[in-house]
Amino acid sequence: MKTLNSTFLLRFALSIIFLSHSLHGILTKNDVNDFGNLFLNQIGFAPFGVFIAWMTVISQIITSLLLLADKYTKIASIINIVILLSGIITVHFKEGWYVVGAGRNGMEFSFVLIFMLLTLLCPKGQK
Repeated sequence: MKTLNSTFLLRFALSIIFLSHSLHGILTKNDVNDFGNLFLNQIGFAPFGVFIAWMTVISQIITSLLLLADKYTKIASIINIVILLSGIITVHFKEGWYVVGAGRNGMEFSFVLIFMLLTLLCPKGQK
């Protein structure tokens, strides 16, 4: 009887989170373009804001599929960590720690996702 890879549940959860976030951006009218134009271009990435926004979304879709397939997991994890750190630096840090409750739009969720990805990068303890 074949058993599940020990990281499957973690990879599955991360994939669903990244896919749902990315696909929502694509399927919502102008969401990715607006993020590029109305946010990234305004904070200094002009004229590349829309390009960066689309590359981020496409990267997350591809890396989600790679995580699900258990292929290039380390590269996929690193790419998503870079995206999450960029989000913390440009959006979430100034909003504080909490996503909801004691604050709004903070960095706690990105922090947890980064450590989940780090778990995939370093699956076994070092001796």
